[in-house]
Amino acid sequence: MDKYIIEGLNPLNGEIKVGGAKNAALPIIAASLLADSQVVLEDIPKLRDVTNLCSIIEDMGAKVKRDQNRIEIDSSTVSKTEADHDLARKLRASYYILGVMLARSGHARTTLPGGCNIGNRPIDLHLKGFRALGAEVNLDHGVVDVKADQLKGAEIYLDYPSVGATINIMIAASRAEGKTVIENAAREPEIVDLANFLTVMGANIKGVGTDIIKIEGVDEMHGVEHRIIPDRIEAGTYMIASAITGGDVFVRNVLTEHVKPLIAKMHEMGISVEEDIAGVRVKAGNKLKAVDVKTLPYPGFPTDMQSQMMALLTQADETSLIIETVRENRFMHVDELKRMGAEIKIDGHSALIKPGRLTGAEVRATDLRAGAALILAGLAAEGKTEVKDIYHVERGYENIEERLRGVGASINKVSE
Repeated sequence: MDKYIIEGLNPLNGEIKVGGAKNAALPIIAASLLADSQVVLEDIPKLRDVTNLCSIIEDMGAKVKRDQNRIEIDSSTVSKTEADHDLARKLRASYYILGVMLARSGHARTTLPGGCNIGNRPIDLHLKGFRALGAEVNLDHGVVDVKADQLKGAEIYLDYPSVGATINIMIAASRAEGKTVIENAAREPEIVDLANFLTVMGANIKGVGTDIIKIEGVDEMHGVEHRIIPDRIEAGTYMIASAITGGDVFVRNVLTEHVKPLIAKMHEMGISVEEDIAGVRVKAGNKLKAVDVKTLPYPGFPTDMQSQMMALLTQADETSLIIETVRENRFMHVDELKRMGAEIKIDGHSALIKPGRLTGAEVRATDLRAGAALILAGLAAEGKTEVKDIYHVERGYENIEERLRGVGASINKVSE
């Protein structure tokens, strides 16, 4: 097993470039199977989740050619409608195979997906959407089987603006007969990127980015070339890395409208954030002010930035408050931060973070974003920090240690 060794108290200076968004790349890779000719994708991050999803579609018969951050997908040879169960258990995004193959072949089968243990994330809204489109859904001993002779457009109201359900229903509806309306749809930038991809392929989708999406089904979709949007969570993580170390870092390849909630909170804390067409420059002030943060679906403050923000708030001048409304198990990093000297009190869905000095310790990444928070805390801590179970981090950050070293961080990946 690998781990990160971090020596803290080194202000970061220089430039970091953000890669393509994992949460846009995964559904787009899956949706590529709808094309009748080759799809070429650029800025695909080199991550464990991407590798696993590529392995799933290859096992189903697709031809996948990878070259750095470019992927070519030929789905003309896909013959299976069932995703390999062992591979599907490794990542949450494996459930996109359901919507894709239901639209392509009228049948799909896979095990319930894996991913980070950050709370109860059932796929009932996905299945509700498939049923509304006319599919027969069977769930038996953790295996999902969906089938339909012909999907039919429908009006679907989501009880919660689920990103995964919005994506899966939108994919399936793009090949359904007639018109589908998704109400209370999620509005995340990754959904917009997928919709743009599908539209260029030939889909007829309107209203993406609002809470009502309208899809008119089409019979055929063709291959395209598409560049993935920048990863807003990776961008936010590097922005906080600059701030938490008292550094001065230009984070390149950032769409600033995607990180507005974080920029707003940084301004409240007294952190300088200069927006540029190519990215953002983040420079911390002499004193960080305490703020209150409440996570919400987009365009609110993202739950995927909550743990990183908590690490930053340990360095504020007074007590801060975080309220987590999206995931019920999103405070698993708190005990690990406490090992480093953080003073944090949990009360239900709220966390009170008192200011204090962090010191290096041996900690464990309990999930993807928790691991990022521990790296950030290590950068600000006195002494040496060892972060274990970093396979979680590698699911969502491409060569994070190399990018941080490029701006002056003392961080290395070593084998235990």
